[in-house]
Amino acid sequence: MAVNLFIWYPKCSTCQKAYQVLKEKNILVETRDIKENNPSEEEIKNWLNIYQIPIKKLFNTSGNLYKELHLKDKLGDMSLEEQITLLSSNGMLVKRPLLFINDKLIIGFDRKAYDLL
Repeated sequence: MAVNLFIWYPKCSTCQKAYQVLKEKNILVETRDIKENNPSEEEIKNWLNIYQIPIKKLFNTSGNLYKELHLKDKLGDMSLEEQITLLSSNGMLVKRPLLFINDKLIIGFDRKAYDLL
């Protein structure tokens, strides 16, 4: 059986809620702190390829760093490669939590998606 992976920022209340749901459902996950071990460029490329998601979904658009860097105005002018490099440079730019489970990727805490697990 494949290992379920939960990438989160433990101090984030939304991540804590998502993790609590997993615990309540007795879903075992390997956890990874996104601030301590941010995704690599290779991982991000793989996620985009495997899950066929637009890169914009991976950006934490409500995060302080996203706002400080004025990425709302800059991303449109950046190449896919530049965006991947940027995401891999700091885990706080990545939307979280990321749950890899049953060949699916759930980005952010979508309560309905978690309830269906």
